Amino acid sequence: MPPARKPPTGGEPPAPGAPERDAPEFANRKLIRPALADVRRGPGGPRGTSRKSGPPETTNAEAFYYLKQMQAKTPLVVRLMDGEELRGWIEWYDKDVIKLNRDGAPNLLLPKHAIKYLYKEEEERPFRRRRPREGREPREASGPGGLGPANGSSG
Repeated sequence: MPPARKPPTGGEPPAPGAPERDAPEFANRKLIRPALADVRRGPGGPRGTSRKSGPPETTNAEAFYYLKQMQAKTPLVVRLMDGEELRGWIEWYDKDVIKLNRDGAPNLLLPKHAIKYLYKEEEERPFRRRRPREGREPREASGPGGLGPANGSSG
């Protein structure tokens, strides 16, 4: 229920639409609401939904890996984008390049964008090709699961 207005005291009645002079309860009304900036910064966001921030720009994992390989002088195999394979160890690295030291060959400064991948030389597996055993015929192309020929029948 709205508060009752006081009747005008003496004199002329106030003009319609004119503010009342004797109404202190209406004089300094202020809406209490947070500023928009506070709402945006607050937890839960404007609608109560919190949004996760994206991953950090750099995790320093690459720098950690290079530093570890440099200190141990780990022999590495570097595969370039054109398929060429280089062997050596990392002497130093930069944001854009790696310096690869090699035995019996000149050291190289490799731009990182030219490297397809690299791995430790000790992880390299020797290439093994299975040869058919004596007295056996070479197998036909096998179907799913290696059972019989490609059509699934056995003979």
